[in-house]
Amino acid sequence: MSAKGGNRGTIKDFPGFKASDDVQKLKAAMRGAGTDENAIAEILANRSNSQRQKIKLEYKSSVGKDLIDDLKSELSGNFKKVIVGLMMTAPEYDAYELREAMKGAATDEGCLIEILASHSNQEIRTIVATYKKNYDKSLEDDIVSDTSYMFQRVLVSLATANRDEGTTVNEELAKQDAQRKFKKAESKWLLLEEVFYIICGFNSFKHMYQLLFEEYKKVSNKDLEASIKSEMSGNLEDALLAIVKCTKNKPAYFAERLYKSMKGLGTTDSILIRVMVSRCEVDMLDIRSEFKKNYGKSLHSFIKGDTSGDYRNVLLKLCGGED
Repeated sequence: MSAKGGNRGTIKDFPGFKASDDVQKLKAAMRGAGTDENAIAEILANRSNSQRQKIKLEYKSSVGKDLIDDLKSELSGNFKKVIVGLMMTAPEYDAYELREAMKGAATDEGCLIEILASHSNQEIRTIVATYKKNYDKSLEDDIVSDTSYMFQRVLVSLATANRDEGTTVNEELAKQDAQRKFKKAESKWLLLEEVFYIICGFNSFKHMYQLLFEEYKKVSNKDLEASIKSEMSGNLEDALLAIVKCTKNKPAYFAERLYKSMKGLGTTDSILIRVMVSRCEVDMLDIRSEFKKNYGKSLHSFIKGDTSGDYRNVLLKLCGGED
């Protein structure tokens, strides 16, 4: 799950990698009555995603069975969730998490927000295609059936993957456009309606923050995040704030997600696992830095204090260090 244009992840290609050797070790770890979870973690948490895909292919070729199916049958609990997640490609994992979020009676709105707000247009298009291929369902149709009102509109807009990701902006025209839109909004609701379209339509930091949001503050005398918090509530508030935060500083957004998943009495394992698995080859180094800066303790120390067992050991490997 590596990032384009530079890997700021903690998991890299394992030197001297040989898929056939790893397959033999995995077979040995799952042979007999007991499963050697530590051996499985030592292999899979220290290989890049591209290497894990080669292991998966080699396993099917030499054993004649699907490695993920065998892991599911041998493992359990949170250890199973994180290991199975690591064995999927990035689009497969995102599609799987979205599907799980909308299965059954309850919907995990936080998961929908996190995935759709944090990915680029191309990434979302790939997720949408993967979702259709793996589940024979339309992601947009499932979102519509599981959500409602303005929150639904935000998610559908994001899933359309048509946001402006350009880096070149005619500053004067953008400023005039913002002034025109905001000044014609005679009520706070019309003003926020205009903001909704802007938030869902643009992804460029320069466009959103240096121009449009500055004009919003001039017209409303309020910071955009403060306005969202004071005028919105529930899932809609969370969704719009997530888009703004991801545009402003994506690693800080994920650091906040991790912090909130572990603070207090209980750990929200689903969030912790999803962020650690999905970002370990993308920007985990930056997330660690933001976590330490914003919360005064290392991500490593938080994980060590809030989780236990082999599950914790895998997460610590994905974290990659104590700083």
